[in-house]
Amino acid sequence: MKKTFNLMIATVFFVYSIATFADLAVAPIKVACVGDSITYGGGLSDKKSYPAQLRVALGDKWAVENFGVSGATLLKNGDKPYWNLDRYQEAFKYQPNIVVIELGTNDSKAWNWVHKSEYVSNYVELIKRFQNLESKPTVWISYPVPAYSSAWGISGEVITNEIVPMINEVAKMADVKIIDLYSVLSGRNEFFPDGIHPDAVGSKLIAATVATAISEGL
Repeated sequence: MKKTFNLMIATVFFVYSIATFADLAVAPIKVACVGDSITYGGGLSDKKSYPAQLRVALGDKWAVENFGVSGATLLKNGDKPYWNLDRYQEAFKYQPNIVVIELGTNDSKAWNWVHKSEYVSNYVELIKRFQNLESKPTVWISYPVPAYSSAWGISGEVITNEIVPMINEVAKMADVKIIDLYSVLSGRNEFFPDGIHPDAVGSKLIAATVATAISEGL
């Protein structure tokens, strides 16, 4: 009787373990796209933003959420710090496996860039906050896309000559990899109707670049 009972317990445990393993095996890889209007999809329908197109590019084994907010800055002392926004907290609650951060375009505005000495330290802190989540995500950071106008006070010169080099420094300090969106969209001003925000084709290029980076990085 005791042997039969022990066999029943062992069988139940084995079946439960297999079921649990199966659940884990099919659980999608969760990707959080953190950023500004370039991530959010300024001027685009929801289905044409880069995170939406990334979801399609990666396939069913991946889950992609868009945590972009138009106007958001990386700088805590910027005019719209990502740190103070609801989507910042929601990105943490999502417990992603991968985080892709695209911030810096709005930081280039003159009234924000007066705090440029804080950019690197703020960025490293943001990365570490994500890395310390229970899900222990892999964090990728990206160069901003080029700016082809000075609309909204955005400075292409600051992005090119100051923010991109600072992101190199951030990557070294935080030991993370960079996704080079700047090069991918350099010389492609035809994909920027307002000079700042990529259209659906430009966003598809971003999605393809991010998909290649994160899938090959696994």
